[in-house]
Amino acid sequence: MRRSKDDRALLEGPHLVAEALAAGIALEEVLVAPEFLAGRSEDDALRRGLAALPEPPLEVAAGLLDELGDADSPRGLLAVARLPRPGVEGLPRRPDGVYLFLERIQDPGNLGAIARAAEAAGAAGLALSPETAHPNHPRALRGSAGSLLRLPVAVGVDPDSLDRHLTAGRDGLEVHWTALLPRGGTSLWRAALEGTLVLAVGSEGQGLSAGILRRAGLGITIPLAPPVESLNAAVAAALVLFEIRRRADGPAPPRRLGG
Repeated sequence: MRRSKDDRALLEGPHLVAEALAAGIALEEVLVAPEFLAGRSEDDALRRGLAALPEPPLEVAAGLLDELGDADSPRGLLAVARLPRPGVEGLPRRPDGVYLFLERIQDPGNLGAIARAAEAAGAAGLALSPETAHPNHPRALRGSAGSLLRLPVAVGVDPDSLDRHLTAGRDGLEVHWTALLPRGGTSLWRAALEGTLVLAVGSEGQGLSAGILRRAGLGITIPLAPPVESLNAAVAAALVLFEIRRRADGPAPPRRLGG
């Protein structure tokens, strides 16, 4: 697998480091503050995990961790891991799966939040356009709360390569592209959302490109009460993902009143 300067990722704080260990991701370097080593009892399992690493964590002053980290406070723990991100070949092919194509999502925090919602809703993976923030950005990793350590993510993806990957061969999928639009699309509540879907989500400033809009067989819009005109890209994507999940799970059983 190719390696690049983006392969290394900074994991900030106990939660991300614990998620990386749980996912079997090797930690190249670990920096820890004395306050963490003597801290809360709920971190005992993580401290035991760190103590079992081939190379013990390097103890440094908390002030140095604050200078090295991107977060306001890394809570006494930083780690460096190598997270190679493949191209489109890294995405699984899952019948009736939901894939997100993120075009020009430049805020790493938004990318992380979308990844978190996508994993929670059972999405098959993320495909990121070349102009989208990198999934190894510290704010993306923090915003994902660990989802970007587990969810299949392909970087530098163009729509044609995604289509070829998903549809090629005897076991190729029939893919339906759907564009998430701030206005003018079919209401989310009435839209047909079945089969293998690629949900295209654009940046809040630029939206989706003309090429993606031409490719999409369906445009959907989330009905909003005035005067609100649009939603944050991560919130909008989450609403659509969970509407798809709701339909896949089927109608709720009727409530039984009384004994």
